Amino acid sequence: MAEEMRVLLEYADKINPESADEYVKVGGYAGLEKARKMVINDLIQEVKSSGLRGRGGAGFNAGMKWSFVPKNAEIKYVVCNLDEGEPGTYKDRIICEKNAQALLEGMAICGTAISSKQGYIYCRGEYPFTVKLLKNAIQSAKELGALGDFNIEVRMGAGAYVCGEETALIESIEGHRGEPRFKPPFPGVAGLWGVPTVVNNVETFACLPYILTNGSDWFAGIGAAKYPGTKIVTLTGDAVNTTFFEVPTDYILRDVIYKLGGGVKGGKKLKAVQVGGTSGSFIPEQNLDTQIDFDSMGAIGAALGSGAVLVLDETRDIVDIVTRISKFFEHESCGKCNPCREGTFRCREIMEKINSGKASQKDIDNLLLLTRVMQKAALCGLGQAAPFPIQSTIKHFAHEYARKIV
Repeated sequence: MAEEMRVLLEYADKINPESADEYVKVGGYAGLEKARKMVINDLIQEVKSSGLRGRGGAGFNAGMKWSFVPKNAEIKYVVCNLDEGEPGTYKDRIICEKNAQALLEGMAICGTAISSKQGYIYCRGEYPFTVKLLKNAIQSAKELGALGDFNIEVRMGAGAYVCGEETALIESIEGHRGEPRFKPPFPGVAGLWGVPTVVNNVETFACLPYILTNGSDWFAGIGAAKYPGTKIVTLTGDAVNTTFFEVPTDYILRDVIYKLGGGVKGGKKLKAVQVGGTSGSFIPEQNLDTQIDFDSMGAIGAALGSGAVLVLDETRDIVDIVTRISKFFEHESCGKCNPCREGTFRCREIMEKINSGKASQKDIDNLLLLTRVMQKAALCGLGQAAPFPIQSTIKHFAHEYARKIV
């Protein structure tokens, strides 16, 4: 298998990501030109047929999501989620810094499909360099006339992890406190300022120009059949090569770590891998031959999520790491719903008790019960996913907990 398969990052560091002129010279905006000549239903069907599923974590078919937008609405919006607050994740920033024009083209293709004239990029507050780059890229595209009558604005977040959830992101753009909304109605029916809105991730939008240019069959033929295309993964932690890679979705996790990542630093043994960012599950070495597609990861009780891969060597204290993660979720909970507000607090409290050697088996039993309640009752993905690191480590690394309990 090839080392990488670069589609979104084919011209990374070869062209100026801000320049629409340079992007056009390597085939850019051909997909948008093709999309504008298509019947809207055919355009949406082309995206559906490609099998493109959301690259932000939910894994929903992008074309299907667009088809839910009411055709008769006078005003509609396209929103790009560049909040990327998941620790260890930076693939969307890489796409913007290496291929910003593809993101803009993808948003304009979506605008064409849903008959929208206005797009917004919601960028996390810790990315001021990326915001400046995107504004320059938008200006370059405007000067070239590449976006036509589709307008894009950049809005900056204020550092809230919960704003990675689409409705909390919408609330923030509107100038409100970043808190998730109750659903339904979903954003496709009533989103930004109450009008139909499509919210997709940076990587999802950036795939669209290549699907339109090369055809849905081409994209559907790459990687895993049910989650086709490529995936950008970010490798962090105790790997030799802590960087980013773009690989087909049938690539296995073991090859990401050992073939691309160079294995574990210092010749140490691997203890665990966390996939999908801080809210992801920890998996043991025996699960490394799993493909990095959405469904394969789900089958082993993990989540592909943002594509972040954290490598931990044999010296790492799993319980201590999960205790730190529980503190993060307590801090980032918006507090709107009781299960998350109280649940993240109690999870942190019990994890600290376990980590300090003052807990009993009863505390672990209570912790597992609490996490199951959070998964069922929390309003948004923060409270629903916060239990994953706890549950997965108790399942796969029970001996580490056993060493610390009374």
